[in-house]
Amino acid sequence: MRALQNAIPHSPAAQEAGLIRRAVAGEVEAVREIIKSHNQRLYRLVRAVVRSNADAEDVLQDAYLRAFGSLDSFHGEASLSTWLSRIALNAALMHLRAQKRRKRAGTAVGPAEAEVIPFPVASSTADPERIMAQRQLLHLVEEVTDALPGAFRLVFVARVIEGLSVEETAVLLDLPPATVKTRLHRARKLIRTRLEEQIGPVLVDAFPFAGTRCDRLTDAVLEKLGFHK
Repeated sequence: MRALQNAIPHSPAAQEAGLIRRAVAGEVEAVREIIKSHNQRLYRLVRAVVRSNADAEDVLQDAYLRAFGSLDSFHGEASLSTWLSRIALNAALMHLRAQKRRKRAGTAVGPAEAEVIPFPVASSTADPERIMAQRQLLHLVEEVTDALPGAFRLVFVARVIEGLSVEETAVLLDLPPATVKTRLHRARKLIRTRLEEQIGPVLVDAFPFAGTRCDRLTDAVLEKLGFHK
């Protein structure tokens, strides 16, 4: 019986609880695992508030410090992901309020620019034209997302970019589910309108066939026509 119990894999909740216990005990690999497994979601949520890569990284670092400083008080009322997300969002909102206070006091150095999150290049041998098209599209999506009103932007990032359910988004942002649905609908409408306004110049470069792809086809045709190198 004991061997059978040992063979049964732990549930995700039990695994998470064990990871938290190890982190509270000061095990560096447990802390590293928590950070790496939540980095992308937390970064995107924070950036949806502050709209700056550099500020988002600073805020996220502060949020992690706060979270790990009080991790022993986490008792699993919500998932660790939700708990961390709330801390990160609170840190981002506090950062915005501090920015506004500095601006009113005349100490702000200027508005932070919304920066583009670099698009990861999977391989150095990937098609450069396709990579450029992907970067253009991502840049455009980021621009129109950054332009959304804050309340709509947070819901859009949570629901569409992070793929949270209506219920998860409602819990995360402390909103009624109906409000989440309404804000998402309005965000999508604004996104669609702004994309339609800007998509023309991008579509000019759609389906690129130049550079290495063009050269490859040209060489193949020339070879079949008997024009050997």
